[in-house]
Amino acid sequence: MSSSRKGYHHGNLKEALVAATLELIEAKGPAGFTLAEAARRADVSPAAPYRHFAGREEMIAEVARQGFEIFADLLEFAYADGQPTALSSFESVGRAYLAFARKHPGHYVAMFESGVSINTSPELATAANRALNVLSRAAENLARHLPPDRRPPGSMVTQHIWAMSHGVVELFARGSPGARSSFSPEELLEAGVGVYLRGLGILPKDS
Repeated sequence: MSSSRKGYHHGNLKEALVAATLELIEAKGPAGFTLAEAARRADVSPAAPYRHFAGREEMIAEVARQGFEIFADLLEFAYADGQPTALSSFESVGRAYLAFARKHPGHYVAMFESGVSINTSPELATAANRALNVLSRAAENLARHLPPDRRPPGSMVTQHIWAMSHGVVELFARGSPGARSSFSPEELLEAGVGVYLRGLGILPKDS
């Protein structure tokens, strides 16, 4: 018996549908299944999903919200895990990003590749912003030693690092074509972030 059916038989229809949606995202992608398929996988009637969701997109948004909650928890733990320097804390956050993408591929796809806006619901926006705020704090702490007139906007650094991290995940942490790389995703991200931060003057050239 699947985990989604177990959940439903214990009376949790919403979580059973979310579990079914997560399985379908991992198997077929966010656009590769219908609401009826999710209902069948959860072993409920085609009308049952409408008790909790207006449609497939709302179910995907709920998967994304749950993913962002897990993601934010992991990033917060990585950032606060007793790192001795701002740089080591930042690198720890990067490793947590890659670990999340590997361990939670269905959530990751729902969050970043489904087309669902983080503003779909206040709850989704809050969860997504909590994760983004970890990266923002890490970036601001790295740049704090620079004079104000040479300090790059924290939001810009955050978005650049987020884009770099996502690119490494897409190309090198999820199979081909990155499977052919002679460097690990962690090595690629650490080196890329190092080059970027040195270019901004956040890290000294010889560090």
